[in-house]
Amino acid sequence: MASFNRVILMGNLTRDPEVRFTNSGMAVCNIGLAVNRRIKDQQTEQWREEPTFVDVTIFGKRGEAFAKFHTKGKAAFIEGELRYDTWEDKNGGGKRSKLYVVGNTWEFVGSDKGAGGGDRAAGGGNEGGGYGEQPSYSSAPSGGADMDTPF
Repeated sequence: MASFNRVILMGNLTRDPEVRFTNSGMAVCNIGLAVNRRIKDQQTEQWREEPTFVDVTIFGKRGEAFAKFHTKGKAAFIEGELRYDTWEDKNGGGKRSKLYVVGNTWEFVGSDKGAGGGDRAAGGGNEGGGYGEQPSYSSAPSGGADMDTPF
């Protein structure tokens, strides 16, 4: 049976992006994203926001560009896939695991003029600020493979 693994998120950063580099020099950008869902409280009949906190990792140049233009509190639109990692706890705590999103593409969101003013190749561009006007950053795998094409 075929599988499908795609996640689309839009929310606000819960912290500044954290960029590290692997031994081979590849950037790894880790962010926290708060994605709210609006629900009506049954008792008070008031609308309230219920946040879901998601860890996102963006690799390579896309991660570097993301970190350059985003800070805590800014909105971001990210498309990617779920990944599940397991490891042994260093302190003898047994097996640990984590489900997170690997961001493959991202776009600017909103009309913040500061987000669009930069080198287009590095992630900036378009001063207009609308959702559809901003560039998208894809991290297609090397070697010419297209992950969006079904087998």
